[in-house]
This record gives sequence, structure tokens and C-alpha cells, in this order.
Amino acid sequence: MEESILVLYDREEEYAQLMTDFLRTHRDSPWDVRTYTSQANLIQEERHTQIALLVVAESSYSEELNVLCADKMIILNESGVIRWGQLPNINKYQRAESVLRELLELYMDVVKTSLPKLQQPFETNFIGIYSPVRRCLQTSVALTMSQMLAMEHRTLYLNFEHYMGITELVPDMQSRDMADLLYFLTAEQERFRLRLQTMIQRRGNLEYVPPMKSGQNLLTITAAEWVQLLQKIEELGEYRYVVLDLSESMQGLFDILRLCRKVFTLTKDDRVSKAKLMQYEQLLALYDYDDVLEKTSRHGVPKIHRFPAELEQYTKGDLAEFTRVLVKELEYES
Repeated sequence: MEESILVLYDREEEYAQLMTDFLRTHRDSPWDVRTYTSQANLIQEERHTQIALLVVAESSYSEELNVLCADKMIILNESGVIRWGQLPNINKYQRAESVLRELLELYMDVVKTSLPKLQQPFETNFIGIYSPVRRCLQTSVALTMSQMLAMEHRTLYLNFEHYMGITELVPDMQSRDMADLLYFLTAEQERFRLRLQTMIQRRGNLEYVPPMKSGQNLLTITAAEWVQLLQKIEELGEYRYVVLDLSESMQGLFDILRLCRKVFTLTKDDRVSKAKLMQYEQLLALYDYDDVLEKTSRHGVPKIHRFPAELEQYTKGDLAEFTRVLVKELEYES
């Protein structure tokens, strides 16, 4: 299947080369990228080409480009002023990944064919991390595990807690989050894949969909919708591991745990924590989720002497040493 064509035209050669290299090597880029720094060469070589996206730097734009057959022309805005209101504008000087996300969003309006599928899709393994015990470092461990797994395997982190507590990953009001992704559950699979790519954020090795801005939204999503979302991600075959940071704020918690290949439950040694864990396990047995119990690994939370100040430092220190034991257990059972 032929790839859709994205043409980038910018007389600023350094930017054009850097952006081209990024788009060509990024795994989420669905285009055959062609780059020009000369308008004459662009028109001569692409005049009869069907172009999906024609991306033009503001300072390089001219009406002569209208002779090209482009489904959508996009301006890379350099001045902060919208000079051609009929054309979508993207800030040229933001991070390259942000430019890519906006291009993918606009591409959704013009794509007419299925995107090329992976030749060798991954078998996706869902890893559930959940404990009925509060303040047991669940999210910190889940983020550390995700980053460790991502060093060797493509890994996605999803957070389902009411309040995440990690400000670096909480979206601003303009960013799309997991609630937006749920709107596209009924989309055809290839279009869903493209939509997911527009929402993925990255910090170092970590790939994640921003959690819902309002934890109240978690309460309104049905168990069937959560299961459908995970099944669609699994069918994509793009992630070896999907780490699920779960909570009782969501409907269908037990059903999600059932989908997981492995469940890690963190515990404490005090009387109340033990009682909570016993009640949780009794409920699993009562409602015939014994299979969840069988694949659950319980680990007491150690004392962390020095907690990392930055998310990227989670893979070092006491927290990392504890989490590495969990990762080795997971890899041993693979």
C-alpha cells in the first residue's frame, strides 16, 4: 500500500532538514516525507502529485503554491500572526513532537485510506498495578516499571486514579486526555490508531496518554467501555507492555484485572493494611475472580530513603531497586 505524501517546504534549510529527519525516523509518522527549500523545484517535481499535507513555512508561502494538488495546506507559523485565516496554522518553533501531533490531527481530516499495518505486531501484555492499601507508592512504582520496561520494549502507561499526584503528567486544559480517546472507541481500527498517536505524550522513555483532567469522569465510564478501549489497543499490536495504574474509582476494576497477564499488589505490614488486603481478596473470591488472585504477586513496600525529585530519576535509587525485582519477576515468567 502506498503511503500518503507529506511535502515540507521551508527556505530555512537547517529547520527543514531537522524536521524532515524527525518525521522520517519517528515511528508514529504515517507519511512519505518529501522536503524542498526551493519553490521552483517543489512545483516542478510535485506539480502532478496528489499530496495529503503540504506544510509550508510562513516566510516561504506564496499563492503560486496553489497549483499543487494538496488535500490540505498548512502554515508553519513563525510570527505569531495569522495572515491566512483560511489555512490551518501550526507554531513552527514548538517541540517537534508537538508539531507532529498537530499534523496528525489535521491529517485525520483528509485520510481516506487505511494506514499501513505493522508487519510484525507485538503481542500486548497488560500489567495491572493495584492495591486497596493507600499511600503504598503504587503510582511511583507503576511509572518506574513503565520506564524500565520501555528501555527495551515499547511500553504504554495508563493511569486510572481519581487524583494522579504527578503534576508533570497531568494535562493542561487544552490537552487531550483519556476521556477524549474514549470518544473514538467506535472508529475503525486504523483511524483509532491515528487518533491514539495524536494523544500520546512522552517524557524520556515513557509513553503515556494523559489521565483525565477530572477524576469525576472516571465514575461515568462503564466497564464495557474500558474493556473495549484496552482491546482496541491490544489489536493495534504496537505495544509489548501496557502498564495499568488502577483504582477503585473506575467501574469494572475486577474485569480489567482479569485482562492482565500479571497483577502486582503492594502491601504494608500494619493491621489496617492487612485487613484491607484480606477484604479485597475475599471479594475477588466471592465474585469468582479467582483467576485474578492466581496471577497476583504481592510485595511489601520497602522504606524509601531518598525519593527521586524528577520523574526521569525514578529509575535510580531505592525505588528503582525495589521495582527492578518486580520487572525481573515479570520477565522471568515471560
